[in-house]
Amino acid sequence: MTSTAAGFAAAGRRRRKLASYAVLLTALVVLGVTYAVLAPRGHAASTAEESFAVQKGRELFQTSCATCHGINAQGTQEAPSLIGVGAAAVDFQVSSGRMPLARPGPQADRKEAKYDRAQIDQMAAYVASLAPGPQIPQVDLADGDLQLGGNLFRTNCASCHNFAGSGGALTYGKYAPRLTPATPVQVAEAIRTGPENMPVFGPSTFDDHQVNSIVKYVDYVTRSKNPGGLALGKFGPVPEGLVIAVVGIPALLAMTLWIGARA
Repeated sequence: MTSTAAGFAAAGRRRRKLASYAVLLTALVVLGVTYAVLAPRGHAASTAEESFAVQKGRELFQTSCATCHGINAQGTQEAPSLIGVGAAAVDFQVSSGRMPLARPGPQADRKEAKYDRAQIDQMAAYVASLAPGPQIPQVDLADGDLQLGGNLFRTNCASCHNFAGSGGALTYGKYAPRLTPATPVQVAEAIRTGPENMPVFGPSTFDDHQVNSIVKYVDYVTRSKNPGGLALGKFGPVPEGLVIAVVGIPALLAMTLWIGARA
């Protein structure tokens, strides 16, 4: 009797153990099915798209950039490392045609972009995947304050770019480029990444509202019309006075002498 009771007890423990395993397995199956049904499908699609963009961007990078920047973008004697520069730097350089560089020189000149929008985004995605860095800024001109932007631009940018954004010469063959061809996004990218001799103005220096304000001022001063006549470089009253002194007054004197001779 004792052995029979012990056998029943052991069988009961086995059944309870199997039952607990069955409950756990059922719970896992239910949890998996629930996640599959309720999980956001867009996230998986987005991740796949990002992976594809990084892969295609790496292929483009190996074709056009690795010769100078290194196979893994680690930099060489010819060009700096791109690890940590972020998507914004790539978008600025490639969308403005400065990169890829045809030949070394004091400065990369702006030219027609070699790649289309999708390819530029793919290269930017690849470089951004290497290390954290500035993302492509979301520019909102409506958020900008034109007066604030003008004050910030004249204080921080006009010494090189001229207060009208017409550019100027620097040392060793370098120059601050004219801002008229730059898009609002490219202006914001330059602020955040500091290309060439330009310093980097990070979020601790200019917040998004201040960047939007500077971009709004640049957009206004480079694209506004001049209903009063010639802009004369938009330097203000100085060139206007010079034009009056050098051209206007001699023209009036010549006209006066001509009228007097006729009389």
